[in-house]
Amino acid sequence: MLDDLDDIHPLFHGAPSTTEFKKLRKRIIRNVREAVEQYGMIERGAKWLVCLSGGKDSYTMLAALYELKWRGMLPVELVACNLDQGQPGFPATVLPEFLEKMQVPHRIEYQDTYSIVMDKVPEGRTFCALCSRLRRGNLYRIAREEGCSAVVLGHHRDDILETFFMNLFHGGRLATMPPKLVNEEGDLFVYRPLAHVAEEDCEKFARAMNYPIIPCDLCGSQDGLQRQQVKQILNGWEKNSPGRRQVMFKALTNIRPSHMMDPKLFDFLGLSLNERPAPAAVDENSNGIPKLR
Repeated sequence: MLDDLDDIHPLFHGAPSTTEFKKLRKRIIRNVREAVEQYGMIERGAKWLVCLSGGKDSYTMLAALYELKWRGMLPVELVACNLDQGQPGFPATVLPEFLEKMQVPHRIEYQDTYSIVMDKVPEGRTFCALCSRLRRGNLYRIAREEGCSAVVLGHHRDDILETFFMNLFHGGRLATMPPKLVNEEGDLFVYRPLAHVAEEDCEKFARAMNYPIIPCDLCGSQDGLQRQQVKQILNGWEKNSPGRRQVMFKALTNIRPSHMMDPKLFDFLGLSLNERPAPAAVDENSNGIPKLR
């Protein structure tokens, strides 16, 4: 999987030569390629705004996209972007220096959303919702200014699972972060190419590559977040039954509306005994009457 130093992108210079790392890298690239192809993210000649927070996930995403691009599997232009939100103590020089060294086209934007969040969010409430909304609005603006057709985010498989359970436990709905959507204005795609990649793999990859990780001291400093609680539950399930996360994630890609209870997705009122096919012809995977179990 690894190639001669002169042939690979600077993002991979110094990559470990161990068999374990080669397998890890191959798995990540394969998972990203699957997501890009499965959800139709490629628009030949398009330009993507690749959003970097400085965390392990966004570094892994940037490297994976550049590997696919280098291999001719991602015919799009990439421009990295970091939104400096004015958090006290944020190491503002880390990402610009890294991106310059890696020869990655980029834009660093400063917008003090931190002060707005601290002013507007009541004491004891979480910052995430308002912080995310302000950040997303700025990223959309930057994408338009850069002539991009897509905003690319670094949410991975575990983020998607956690969001599903947060909606289930606290929102009363079955929903999560989709790998591809169109913004409300209808002029930008939002892509999550790490949708199939495990958080553990992102952490191992970024650590092995020694990328300069920047922690999120805003939301990460709060205790008792719903997402942290859900993560602990999922960690417990995974510990007791290894592989449980992947099974649950697979379930999100294998939804049968006729086996759920949402009349907006399946016409329960329209079912008729007279229209039921003979038992031998019933397709369990169709939208017909489900077999009794």
